[in-house]
This record gives sequence, C-alpha cells and structure tokens, in this order.
Amino acid sequence: MTQTTAVYTDCTESGEAGEHLGRQIREGLGDPADAVILFASSRFDYETLLSSLHAACQPGLLVGASSAGEFTSTRRGEGTACALAFRSSEIKVAAGLGRGVTSDRSKAVQDVVAAFRGSEAHGFPYRSALVMTDALAGHADDLVDQLTVRTAGQYQFAGGGAGDDAQFSRTHVFFGTKAYTDAVVALEVLSMKPTGIGVGHGWSPASEAFRVTAVEGTRLISLNGMPAVEAFEAHARSLQQDLRRDAPLPFFLHNILGIDTGDGYRLRVPLAVAGDGAVTCAAEIPLGARVHIMKTSSESAVDAARRATQAALQRLHGHKPGAALLFDCVATRLRMGDQFGFEVDSVAAMLDGATFVGCNTYGQIARAEGQFGGFHNCTAVVMLLPA
Repeated sequence: MTQTTAVYTDCTESGEAGEHLGRQIREGLGDPADAVILFASSRFDYETLLSSLHAACQPGLLVGASSAGEFTSTRRGEGTACALAFRSSEIKVAAGLGRGVTSDRSKAVQDVVAAFRGSEAHGFPYRSALVMTDALAGHADDLVDQLTVRTAGQYQFAGGGAGDDAQFSRTHVFFGTKAYTDAVVALEVLSMKPTGIGVGHGWSPASEAFRVTAVEGTRLISLNGMPAVEAFEAHARSLQQDLRRDAPLPFFLHNILGIDTGDGYRLRVPLAVAGDGAVTCAAEIPLGARVHIMKTSSESAVDAARRATQAALQRLHGHKPGAALLFDCVATRLRMGDQFGFEVDSVAAMLDGATFVGCNTYGQIARAEGQFGGFHNCTAVVMLLPA
C-alpha cells in the first residue's frame, strides 16, 4: 500500500512556510513520510525552510531543489513552495548527494550511486530515481550519461535542473536540512510495481537546417560558419519579427533551437547574444550537430504534456497512478503566461485524482526505455509512482 499527499504554501516567511508544509504532510499521512520531495522559490532561506519542515513532520528522507514556479493539481504560483510526501510498503527509497559537478562529475555520480540499494533489494524489481541537479553548474547531459553507465542501464531517471525564479544566478539542490550548489541529488525509488516516465514537447522545425560549426560549452559561436545570431536575425526577418541583440529573450522564447537526433529533436533555449554574435544557450549543443530554429504554440505545449502523461501511464502496465511529478521549463511558463495553467490542468485531469506536484526547472531530465532520453529544454517530463 502507498499513501501520498501533495502540499503547497504561499507563506512568505521561511520558517512559517516550512512549518505549514510539514503540518499538512503530518495531517495528510498520519505517520511520518518515507520521503518528502520539496520544490521552493529562491525567495526562501532554504536551510530555515528545510529545518522547519523537517521538524514539523520528521520524514525519513528530505530531498528537492530550488525552482522557478511551483504547482500541485489544485494550486499554482511563483515565489511559493510545494512538496510531495509518501510512505509505502511496496516502495523502498534511498537518497544520495554528489558535490563538485563542475569539476568532477565522475566523483559526484559515484557518490550519488553509492547510496543506492538496488543490488540488495531483490523483491523490488523496478528501479528508478528522481534526479535534481544544479543546472547552472552545466554538463547535465554528461551527468545523465554517467548515471546511466554507473547504474549499468538498470534505472530510469526523471527530474530537472534547479531554478531560481528566472534570475539565472544561483540554484540549489536539497539533501536533508541542507541546500547545496554545484551539486546533484537523487532519490532512488525501488518498487514492486512499475513506475512510469513520459516525455513530450510540442515544437517542430521552422527553419532550414544549420550545422554547428563552432561551440564552447553553452556558447553557440557559429552556424554554417557565420556568427550564430545571424541565423536568428535572418529567421526574424522572414517572420517580420523584431530581434534585439541587447534584449533577445522575447524572441528567443518563441524561437528556440532543436538538435536533430535522427529520431526527434532535443531542445535548447537561447538566452543571450554576445558582442561577437555568439548565442548563449541554457545547455550545451554538440559541435557538428544539425539544428533548426523551432516553432510551437500554447496548444502544442498542452498537447505535449498530455502525451507525456499518457506515455507515463502506459508504462504503469495497468496499475493505477498513486502520485505524479511534472517538470517543465521555466521558458515554457514565461512564454505561455497564464495559459501555462492549462498545461497543469490537462495533466491533472488525466491522472484521475492521483496526487500531483511539480515545478518549472532549468532543463528537464528523462531517461527511460522507449523514451527520448537525456537532458532537455522546453519539454514536459512526467514521473508516475504506482498506487
């Protein structure tokens, strides 16, 4: 049996907010939770928030991340906090923390996986992990690849990059009552029943293909041998839209990049233009990749979230969902505005009353059989725990 509860607070004082969340969890579950997953705005003092929450409900494990928009099936806002709590006789959990993502990802991944207990839990055949990373530390694609290798491909992964209310300054992951930068946290979920992970985005190519001819990390220097911004400027002219180099984000939010993988498109959000015409993106783009400038609509984003949810439901193989986590990009929320609520509502409607919590992230993580895996931008990722 699995018991779950979703909680939300718009209290502005950190200690009060933590106590409010913890009290709701205690009332919702009765007994202490096996795990609490917290998403919280950068407005909070995290260690005060975490300590207060922990004191109020005494969970077995407490993990999570800073965020850029928080929601449940019934509440949604920015500058708030929400949490999913559960306890189960059919799920075992463990949590690991890896530090120094920027300097030594191998060591960070090793430390995370060292906490996993899959090799000892023979009665729990389904292995997954919720992964939250400091996206501003970079290298999230490599992090997911190394997690896959270190676990011998036996785990599904879902999660995202921590946010900070679209300030892109300093992001944190939570482990116990502490908050960490330049770090990754993972909650191992071992289950007697299948867990479901689904991925979807509503973007399609709107331009010719370009070849990435120079790149340094997240700096896209040139496309087809020309400064990268010139490709965007030509596309803006073709649409009769305005692209200002000193304030490009309004254009970029509606015209992102799609990396052609041969089996779909992995998305990257452009953020800024440098003096040399390079375009800084939210995540790395491989040298030599074929990319397109992409287009979408609010309706497409809502449909993508529905498809991600349907894919996750199918992977439960007939079992009912007990709880859901939804991750989507802060860029999606900024682009859609109030219409982002339609996406949240569409996911909630498909879950038929199952507990539902999520947040806007700086990139989304998904790796599961039959899914388009890795680190994404502007993509809906749904993770379902069985009832």
